[in-house]
Amino acid sequence: MNLVHALQTLRHPPVRDIISGFDGVVRPGEMLLVLGRPGSGCSTFLKVLANHRSGYHKVFGEVAYASLSASEIAKHYRGDVQYCPEDDVHFPTLTVDQTVTFAAKTRTPQTRIEGHTRSYFVRTVADIWETVFGLNHVKDTVVGDASIRGVSGGEKKRVSSTRGLDSSTALEYVKALRIATDLVHTTAIVSIYQAGESLYNIFDKVCLIYEGRMVYFGSTDDARAYFEEMGYVPVERQTTPDFLVAVTDPNGRQARGDLDRRNDGEGGGEGEGGGGGEGVGGAPIPKTAIEFEQYYRNSRVWRENMRDMDEYRASYTDKREIAEGYKDSARQEKAKHTRRKDPYVISIAMQVRIVMLRRMQIMKGNMTPQALQTLTFVLQAIIIGTTFIKLGENTDAYFSRGGVIFFAVFIPTLFTMNEIPALFAQRPIVHRHSIAAMYHPFVEALALTLVDVPFTFITTVLFSIILYFIIKLQQSAAQYFTFFVFLFVVGLSMKAFFRGLAAAFKSEAPAQAVGGIMLLALALYTGYQIPIPSMIGALRWISYINPIRYAFEALMVNEFHTLDGTCSNLVPSGAGYEGVSLANQVCPVVGGRQVSSSLAELRYPLRFRHRVLRLPPRLHRVQHGNLLRKSCRPLQTGYQAPILKEAEAAVGDDEEKKDTSTTTTATGVQAVDPVKDEEKAKQALEEQPKMTNVFSWDHLTYAVKTGGEEHRKLLDDVSGFVAPGKLTALMGESGAGKTTLLNVLAERTDSGVITGDRFFNGQALPPDFQSQTGYCQQMDTHVGNTTVREALVFSARLRQPFSVPTSEKDAYAEKCLVMCGLAEFADAMVGTLGVEQRKRTTIGVELAAKPKLLLFLDEPTSGLDSQSAWAIVSFLRDLADSGQAILCTIHQPSAELFQVFDRLLLLQKGGQTVYFGDVGRGSKSIIGYFERNGARECAEEDNPAEYMLDVIGAGATATADRDWHEVWISSKECQEAKEELARIHEDGRKEPPVAATLGSTFANPWFYQARVVVKRSYLAYWRDPTYLMSKISLNIFGGLFIGFTFFKSKNTIQDTQNKLFAIFMATILSAPLGGQLHVPYIKMRNIYEIRERSSRTYHWSALVTSQILVEVPWNILGSSLFFLCWFWTVGFPNDRAGFTYFMYGVLFPIYYTTIALSVASMCPTADIAGLMFSFLFSFVLTFDGVVQPYRELKWWRWMYHLSPFTYLIEAMVGQAVGRQPVECSQTELVTLQPPSGQTCGAFMADYISRRGGYLTDPGASSNCQFCSSRTTDEWLGPSFNIFYHNHWRDFGLFWAYILFNIAGVYFFTYMARIRNHKHLRWIGGKVFSLMSGAFKPFGRNK
Repeated sequence: MNLVHALQTLRHPPVRDIISGFDGVVRPGEMLLVLGRPGSGCSTFLKVLANHRSGYHKVFGEVAYASLSASEIAKHYRGDVQYCPEDDVHFPTLTVDQTVTFAAKTRTPQTRIEGHTRSYFVRTVADIWETVFGLNHVKDTVVGDASIRGVSGGEKKRVSSTRGLDSSTALEYVKALRIATDLVHTTAIVSIYQAGESLYNIFDKVCLIYEGRMVYFGSTDDARAYFEEMGYVPVERQTTPDFLVAVTDPNGRQARGDLDRRNDGEGGGEGEGGGGGEGVGGAPIPKTAIEFEQYYRNSRVWRENMRDMDEYRASYTDKREIAEGYKDSARQEKAKHTRRKDPYVISIAMQVRIVMLRRMQIMKGNMTPQALQTLTFVLQAIIIGTTFIKLGENTDAYFSRGGVIFFAVFIPTLFTMNEIPALFAQRPIVHRHSIAAMYHPFVEALALTLVDVPFTFITTVLFSIILYFIIKLQQSAAQYFTFFVFLFVVGLSMKAFFRGLAAAFKSEAPAQAVGGIMLLALALYTGYQIPIPSMIGALRWISYINPIRYAFEALMVNEFHTLDGTCSNLVPSGAGYEGVSLANQVCPVVGGRQVSSSLAELRYPLRFRHRVLRLPPRLHRVQHGNLLRKSCRPLQTGYQAPILKEAEAAVGDDEEKKDTSTTTTATGVQAVDPVKDEEKAKQALEEQPKMTNVFSWDHLTYAVKTGGEEHRKLLDDVSGFVAPGKLTALMGESGAGKTTLLNVLAERTDSGVITGDRFFNGQALPPDFQSQTGYCQQMDTHVGNTTVREALVFSARLRQPFSVPTSEKDAYAEKCLVMCGLAEFADAMVGTLGVEQRKRTTIGVELAAKPKLLLFLDEPTSGLDSQSAWAIVSFLRDLADSGQAILCTIHQPSAELFQVFDRLLLLQKGGQTVYFGDVGRGSKSIIGYFERNGARECAEEDNPAEYMLDVIGAGATATADRDWHEVWISSKECQEAKEELARIHEDGRKEPPVAATLGSTFANPWFYQARVVVKRSYLAYWRDPTYLMSKISLNIFGGLFIGFTFFKSKNTIQDTQNKLFAIFMATILSAPLGGQLHVPYIKMRNIYEIRERSSRTYHWSALVTSQILVEVPWNILGSSLFFLCWFWTVGFPNDRAGFTYFMYGVLFPIYYTTIALSVASMCPTADIAGLMFSFLFSFVLTFDGVVQPYRELKWWRWMYHLSPFTYLIEAMVGQAVGRQPVECSQTELVTLQPPSGQTCGAFMADYISRRGGYLTDPGASSNCQFCSSRTTDEWLGPSFNIFYHNHWRDFGLFWAYILFNIAGVYFFTYMARIRNHKHLRWIGGKVFSLMSGAFKPFGRNK
């Protein structure tokens, strides 16, 4: 039924209208401002106009670009219609200048002004935009991300959009757009949150959207009067854009009738959030979106819009000469060798060149992964080389030669699985660039491959030379270079193969699951573990498409076709057979025969000789991974449905925020009465515990190292205080040090030098200061799969004291839900919330902790529209009025918003104070301060927040006529602030200091912490079915795949070997399974490190414990399913199932879970963790005695005894395969002739008694058929050192390794992520500098 429903949904998906009934025209040289609340349809409107339609089920109506249709623009000219989302997505290791320059290069026209060179044009354009956006001072700084320190949040956003800019810089940006539209007659359509009046006045037209309907489209000059005439009035100092957005908010608008009644003392208005009364003409005031739309369509503004559209159509639409002129202009912009119908400006060759250069710059910015990869290859070559050192040319070494060649081609394949997480990390960036027609997606794939060539070449040279000559493979130049070429091509093609695999999936977990299956297929069907003739017919075809099989086969031919091997063990030989003629002896290997020379010739050279001529086809087939990579790339971008949600989510989407709340309410959340909800919220606020202590800081300075011994001051002698019941704003332009000051005050910095003092009531901070304060970060970091209620309950349970009953904590969390206005969203997943609800959740999480001293907030209104920002700040105002002490940074507030704050600390660049004091009623205090000290007069229509930033010279290109920091120092306001601070300290020191509320670092005991964290982790995993199903499906398919590969193995020597390799390959599955869990573990750890650690929510060991306890049961379930699909399919005996299951189904998943977590604990990112895990996995796999038998290990035998896989494989193989008879097949029987007059039994009796084996017919006197092993123990013991009687010993030893791994998870987490190692960091930096120095020539700019 589910399948039928899914098919019906696929054919007839549920749809809803996002926007409808939009008409308008924006002429060349005009600018349109689009306004609306979140979810109203602003982003959808912009996307449709920008021709980004693929994410929608259907777009009705017509969008004309002069005389060009939307389909023509999409197909040939999409680069000329750009859509810039609000979020910043960039390569973090590129500098700002490299990022901007790259964008300029991709759109540089062939025909340039005054014939300037391409490089001059690129440099000029980049310099202009870096100046406009105020990025000159950080042009050589990396962009950075959550894990790499780069430019500030505001500066990062300037690389992409206006979001997060201070008002002055945003104004300069829009002025730059104005200049561009005026000069070159382009069209700009912009949606801006919290737009100021001066910014609004730059636009020609404004479009207002109300619940997906256009309720105004016309001149910006007429918009305010239009809605006042409708019957709505702005509040004091409310800017026009804020007023326009407010009229679409039932709870935020104010009707004229309401105002009149309020002035007369008659109470509030009628109906839905205001809107009672009549308009100017006596008609009822519109309330709903439909009524607004009807009013608009009956208005003069709509008629003027229709007339304007008709005039435009008559002048520009369906004009062939205009279309041809545009097309001719576009053709002139295109570089030579560019297809005229392509949307790209530069040719494919140029695209490849600049994307290759960018890839070099990315690698230069972070050489750690490449340096680690090369180092691991070198170490692996040394390890494998010394394991197989100086192999002999006798038959005993044949198996080892095959093993070393298998390892040589398998190691690069294993390590290249790490390309999967790396590709997913960059996918949103490439997706954005491709839809902007900067370059074709396949160019990124090609450039990656081409840039890989020199690095792979160096790595392969080192790997092959070390491996080849330590092992002493065939010592001829031709054979070495053949060996090198195949390894080089395997390395490149496998990277491309796994990148292509990642490109075919929309999320990481299934890609890694399929990657694990592919890894098994590549390893199993090389012809090494199971010969091609022994493969079952249904699966043999896999070997024909396996590139590793052809590389392995070619290298086997390369090695063996010149090898004349001597027989290691003639049968019979030894005591009693000294005088036996060679005519009566045979070499006991498959294909062996008796000869008359001193050497036992083997038929292997004859068998493979015809394949030597097929080396070129092998090389050709090995390269097929590159084709897969390049073919999957276009498929990935063309097939939008699967990846659109992920890519669009990464690059920002807006409308679908409304979908969130809609879905949330539809999923069982009961509707909440707004009036009752508001009453409950007020009551909850009144019950909130009051804060009574004054937090202050005096002469605070903060400096960080910028290189060598130089220090850069980020904060310079800053003083101030936050009083209970007061809402204090921390403002300044981007890069002034607002967030830095907040972090220093909240004790959330772990680097740099801090001087100065912080006090509570003039006395030292309590030891548990972080536990008694709340900190709301700018980035709303939460576990996306938890509900809002669960997030608040989690915070309340772990951050309130243990003495508070759990029921009381939960009740308080419910109160915070109501207090934050989240009751309606209580059961919604945090990851599905809109921006405002996520911000409220962040505040709620901190309030649920019941902070007693102070609440810090970093940019609580960033990314919100004016109404949502007002809602958040109003909530903060209510909190302050209830007695909370609040300090928050804030960007570009409206005048109305700014007046909500009691006090202001204003910083300028360099972290210097320019004002600290009261805001004053109507902002008169701060306006008066600046006007008294020589600033221009603040006009009535000016926003005070914008005014003061303009006065102090904030912005990209703005300057000030004086140093306002010096003005502040010499002002009487500064002296008054110092006196007030001194008085606070003096009065506070008369009282006892603020006492610690906790007896230890954390509010709750460890076991309670662990229980709560484990519960959250289980819920988060359970709600991530993609990850769990990937884990389970990998086990099921892996079990079936290996099982049917070795299907119903019998008791021949080859079948016994097949059973051995069936177990060996089952252990290889731990590589992809272990790699899978790195991503969720590191994501959860990041949440802890970013937010929960600083707030002392719980101990780091509780997090580690929860991850172990959550992963292990799921992995045991997966291994159990693997066992059921594998054990009986291979043909192991029923009576051996119990022990084998306990080893593989229980102990083995515990082992690989803990070892994978140990590796992840010491690594910063998932791709580095994957690389290190692959290396460690291949290291222990090398010494388990399977690929290189124990008897051949020589010096490395100590490692054989140290490897955990030794005991795992001996326990499983010895118990499942040991103590069983062997029945040789006809090809495994060797034929020898006894001396004349002797029977086979008499001739071979002594040999068989010493060495084992059996004769098929002991009474025969000729053609004796001899099998070298009678039992599996005779074959396993001498060859692999595996014995049945050791399986319980191995069981105990394997437990020891598991316990060691568990200890390792805690140890490495503490050493790498918790403890501060200044000396180790210095040593590590020096080592890394030496390692990365070898690669710098490849990353140097050309």
